[in-house]
Amino acid sequence: MEQQQATAPRPDGSGAGDGPDVFVGVDQAEAALVEHYPRLTRLAYLVLPPSLGRNRRVLTAHAIVQRALPRQDSRAPLPVLPSQRRSGRPAADPGYAFVRLRMLRSALAAERPRLRLPLVRREVSVPSLPPLLPRVWGLRLFPRAGGADELALDRTLSALSGPARAAYVLRALEGLGDADVCAILEEAGAQDAPGALAAAADTPPPAGSRDRSLLESAEFDPCSLQARPTDLMRRRQRTRAVPAAGAAVLVCGALLGLPGGGWGPDGAAAPPYAQNPAAQAALDPAKVTRAPAGAWQDATRRGLAAWPARGDRTHDSALLRRALAVWARPGPDVQVSATPGTAKGPAAGPPQLLYAGVVDRSAVVLLYDGLRVVRYVEPAEGAGERSEGGPGAALDLARTDNSDDASAPALVLNRADSNVRYLTAPWIDRADLTDLRKPADVPQPLHLDDGTTGPVPSPAQATGCTAWQALRMDGHLYTDLGELLPARLTYGAPDRPGDPSGPEARAAWARTACHLGGLRGQGVRSVNSWEFARGPLPAGGGTAAWLCTRAETWRGPGSRAFAQIQTPTKPGRPDAPGTVVARSEGGPGCGPREPWALAGVLWRAQGGQWWLVAAGSGQFTEITTRGGVTGRAAGPLLAVPAAAGAQAELSARLPSGARVSGLK
Repeated sequence: MEQQQATAPRPDGSGAGDGPDVFVGVDQAEAALVEHYPRLTRLAYLVLPPSLGRNRRVLTAHAIVQRALPRQDSRAPLPVLPSQRRSGRPAADPGYAFVRLRMLRSALAAERPRLRLPLVRREVSVPSLPPLLPRVWGLRLFPRAGGADELALDRTLSALSGPARAAYVLRALEGLGDADVCAILEEAGAQDAPGALAAAADTPPPAGSRDRSLLESAEFDPCSLQARPTDLMRRRQRTRAVPAAGAAVLVCGALLGLPGGGWGPDGAAAPPYAQNPAAQAALDPAKVTRAPAGAWQDATRRGLAAWPARGDRTHDSALLRRALAVWARPGPDVQVSATPGTAKGPAAGPPQLLYAGVVDRSAVVLLYDGLRVVRYVEPAEGAGERSEGGPGAALDLARTDNSDDASAPALVLNRADSNVRYLTAPWIDRADLTDLRKPADVPQPLHLDDGTTGPVPSPAQATGCTAWQALRMDGHLYTDLGELLPARLTYGAPDRPGDPSGPEARAAWARTACHLGGLRGQGVRSVNSWEFARGPLPAGGGTAAWLCTRAETWRGPGSRAFAQIQTPTKPGRPDAPGTVVARSEGGPGCGPREPWALAGVLWRAQGGQWWLVAAGSGQFTEITTRGGVTGRAAGPLLAVPAAAGAQAELSARLPSGARVSGLK
């Protein structure tokens, strides 16, 4: 099918003459190029070597046509001048013949690119490079596919040399005579122009071709294109390789640019990253700050900044030096961990020393920079003679925003054999170990030695949930969730939580403790559990307690909440964990901003009947369910018969009239 939209009207380039000098201005050449741009790019596309591939031929054709515009006015001999005006045909523009000649010269040169060496006065062959402009990233562009005739013609042209293809196209598409074609080829720099003309004349058109109409079809139109993606896998590999190579070059350049000397061997530290006054001050063990021994007694806020430096290695400059260097630039062999949202970069200045000593055959250093606590650990044997890249070093970082005596009563010193040792705050004079799963047991006193506790079983490293150990310090309850700081446990309404000291609170935590495993490693600061409803189950199922548990993080975002139903337990299992029926991440539910809760679950009675049971906190005046189960109840409790597997959507009404949806 012929496509005329993308092809400019053919200028009448025919005519005789020996090509006298013709003045062509830049404006005239630009006007001709813009007017006949589709035809010029078609000519270039047909003359270019097919070995370039369709995508590259398209881009190269556009490039050489755009570069055919001269930089200044020119007076050059044209082998074929425009003919005089004839009846019914407008006079052609000499600017078109000039631009066409420049385009043909570039297209023929693209088949055998050569580079001229001025010093030796010779030319050498060079690889064909893609054009600088235009450039398309991530796409392959090629003309629309034609039929069998177009494919046959393309194969025919592929068998010809560049000058022969140019002669074929000038004769068939431009309608020039043999003499004119010969003159244009010679002016364009083609070798053996008569031979190229003869090869073009001896090339028969493909069977069934329509001669000139085939050359004007969409198969050879670089202005009417289709787009497809490039090799996605190879592009992805290159995308990964280029930044890595760039980063390697930058690192190597930075290392080569550093002056000699450095800070000396720093054990497991990586090579130096900077040598400026601020960085050097943060790496100098002599500038590490220490709080006075009794500073906490007069402190306005008893936080980590009031802790004195403790341990038997507080004056070990070599150990402190290694800890500071590894913090600033941990090497590849250092095990680095950080709670979510904690920056891993070095301190902005000299940090505060909290502890330096040997614990369980490991040298431990605790540092504090006002926002983070950093724990550095290395094997104690031969620590003073450690070499560059020493194995066994570890670095842990945790945020401690606005820490106070209630949120930061202890820091983890070491973990070994499923146990954890703590360094308690200087005002802690007693610590008791209690099992949340056994609320009736009496807490056991924990030995303290200059604030260092004995080994405490860590629930964060336990595989089961037969026990869940917690520490009671300074009247508060804490548990290990795999962080540098233990998380505080509270009980009560979100706007006024308290310490879980009463029997009701201990019983609730006994059936909630096993669900704390899902909060490990999340940077949790505190966890509050709250019984928001209690009421009878249908069909004589007994009384159920509904609890909402919310975990707050040190970083603020990332809070988690889950609601559970604690149904009557079976004989011999008074502390059986409750059933989690809803969860929420990041929302304000069950927190100080929204101190209410709503949740529901399908529950099966003894007789086999399924019920949708739901409960809300005391603020709700009505609960409604829609979807697979419909029903409504006044007050904070709802029970509606349902089918197994039914889906329902809960909502409740506040006294203000606002409706609240349940936890998902």
